[in-house]
Amino acid sequence: MTEQTYRKGGLEKAKAGFANGISSQLYKKNLENGELTEPLSNEEKQEIIDNAAEAYGKFLDALGVDWEDDPNSDKTPYRVAKAYVNDLWAGRYDLPPTVTSFPSDGYDGIVQESNIPITSMCSHHHQTISGNATVAYIPEEGGNVIGLSKLNRLVEHFARRGAIQEQLTIAIHHAVGEIIGANAGVAVMVTATHNCVQCRGVKHKGASMQTTKLSGAFKDDPATRSEFYKNIEIANQNS
Repeated sequence: MTEQTYRKGGLEKAKAGFANGISSQLYKKNLENGELTEPLSNEEKQEIIDNAAEAYGKFLDALGVDWEDDPNSDKTPYRVAKAYVNDLWAGRYDLPPTVTSFPSDGYDGIVQESNIPITSMCSHHHQTISGNATVAYIPEEGGNVIGLSKLNRLVEHFARRGAIQEQLTIAIHHAVGEIIGANAGVAVMVTATHNCVQCRGVKHKGASMQTTKLSGAFKDDPATRSEFYKNIEIANQNS
């Protein structure tokens, strides 16, 4: 059994400070040891929330909102800042989950989990992205398998950031590949609706977006790729 640490240049692909990466505060705290091992303290998180709340109040001021005198809005800047740090973008401020993996013991078939819930946020308009992910991989000799619930935790960790769906798909794919080690392929598919499409611009409700990242046999072998998509169909029929 091994526990995967998040090295710089390891499971994290995005640049620190970018919306789809870890926060600059978390990066600076771990800069010297080169690994994400030191969490932000409650006091450090509170400082981020307080600074963000002050800035969001100025944002509302610029929009002509008399939020300080409105009983329904007087605490809104703080609520918004707290929601970003503790929920909406928690994957930027929290250490990654401890991901336990086990020797595959000769298993060389597809390991697949479908319909993993996703709640994320686009980095363009800060509107929600809602949907689900499917993650699959094929371990090879010397490779590992991941505890099932840990796939959910990995998806949740990377989803709780600001990103475009393509970036999120790649981030999940890369992390799974790093953790399992020797493998014959990794596949990730994300299906989601984007609130920025529904509430602004074209204002079309119900449109969904599918993104996939395939490697190894999932990309090169038609039969393996077909089995991946067939498994998604089976999962949807049983959901």
